[in-house]
Amino acid sequence: MAHPLPFPIPLDRPLALLDMETTGLRVGVDRIVELAIIRLAPNGDVSERIRRFNPEMPIPPEASRIHGITDTDVAEESPFAVRARSLAQFLDRCDLGGFNLRRFDLPVLLAEFRRAGVPFDVRGRRLVDVQTIFHREEPRDLGAAVRFYLSRELEDAHSALADIRATAAVLSAQLEHYPELPRDLAGLHAYCDEVRPFETELDRWFVNTEEHGLVFRRGKQRDRPLSEVAVTNPDYLQWMVATDDMDGEVKDAVRRALEGTIPNGPLP
Repeated sequence: MAHPLPFPIPLDRPLALLDMETTGLRVGVDRIVELAIIRLAPNGDVSERIRRFNPEMPIPPEASRIHGITDTDVAEESPFAVRARSLAQFLDRCDLGGFNLRRFDLPVLLAEFRRAGVPFDVRGRRLVDVQTIFHREEPRDLGAAVRFYLSRELEDAHSALADIRATAAVLSAQLEHYPELPRDLAGLHAYCDEVRPFETELDRWFVNTEEHGLVFRRGKQRDRPLSEVAVTNPDYLQWMVATDDMDGEVKDAVRRALEGTIPNGPLP
């Protein structure tokens, strides 16, 4: 099948553009419910593939409101692991592209392959992130917002008072420009939270699960429960507690995990 518009640069190997819908935004925890891929070959041929998966976890209502996929829609679909090997073969030797590929889609995909026990290595692949190009070529800073919404230049940029006055003016202009925006602060909070949830340092280090409690999201112990690491590798947790620039809330959680595993009692 020929691509409707010739790709404007030559390809020396296939380029797979991918996008996904998920149960949420927690990389390493949330799961893929739909994956679409366009695979462009150097000769101009294109292959399209779209699959839905049973995520083996409930799809939160807030996620369903965004992508329209419910638990019922995927109840009869296979889990990702069933199709992981054929998907890895479909993407074999492909460079990868997508919108927010580097920060979200690819990390989520890699986590799914790890859970399925299917090797998938991105080393040697070229990773093209359309969002990165967009944000770099079209500035997304306050000055750009002032030009777009207020049709003027930002004066005294990086003066705190000038910046916050401009921010207040931009917010007012956004509320006038987009009638679909919520008209109360609770609604605006929820709107922003859907796009970019606020995370504390504790959130960045751990996800709180019903089955295992706090589970590492980063570092050498990623995807392991904190309680398990406290038993098998307490030295790692003691390092975290002793690190000067570690967040206090994170240290408190680590100390609590260590309390039952250190022979001489809890850490001070």
